[in-house]
Amino acid sequence: MSITEVSKKYGLSPDTLRYYERIGLIPPVHRTAGGVRDYTENDCNWVEFIKCMRGAGIQVEALIDYVSLFQQGEATAEARKQILIEQRDQLLERLQEMQATLDRLNTKIEHYEEIIIPAEKQNNFYK
Repeated sequence: MSITEVSKKYGLSPDTLRYYERIGLIPPVHRTAGGVRDYTENDCNWVEFIKCMRGAGIQVEALIDYVSLFQQGEATAEARKQILIEQRDQLLERLQEMQATLDRLNTKIEHYEEIIIPAEKQNNFYK
């Protein structure tokens, strides 16, 4: 699959895909004899994985470490698992913070609907 096709499929620019490969965020992509990137299913799986992780806010550095360890083989399985556990814990913390913010917004909205809108109606702001 060409870089253009992968770009369209995953909603990432070709420059972003090249950058991800250059910094080690995805393993080196398969190339044709002429040196043109030819994404295999495995390459696409890495792109999808990284896009998902980045979309959740997982740290680039942690993902680069994960990919590097993956390329070193089975002996790094425990270290890779630890990276995933640490990132999961950080994500859970962010989710809790976001939930608290959402709860606060919902309370504000309810307050607005219960008090402010009726007050504005009473003062004829809606005529």
